[in-house]
Amino acid sequence: MPKVIYTKRAMKNIKALDSRVKDRVREGIEKIPFGDIKKLQGYSNLYRLRVGDYRVIYEVWDEGIVIDAVLPRGEAYKGL
Repeated sequence: MPKVIYTKRAMKNIKALDSRVKDRVREGIEKIPFGDIKKLQGYSNLYRLRVGDYRVIYEVWDEGIVIDAVLPRGEAYKGL
């Protein structure tokens, strides 16, 4: 598995989650590149992972994966 780096925003988002959701998000991130993943249109290296009603927005770089945000579906794409 590639190295996973969390932004400050992602860490703040994860801390605010219910413990069951945190566990599901952690499992989903560990299984990247498998799972319900889609490349976001209009961005060269931005992807989203669907974990229930939450979306993990991340970037893929040579150094590894950078988790940018973990937000509910309705908020995940605002401000990208």
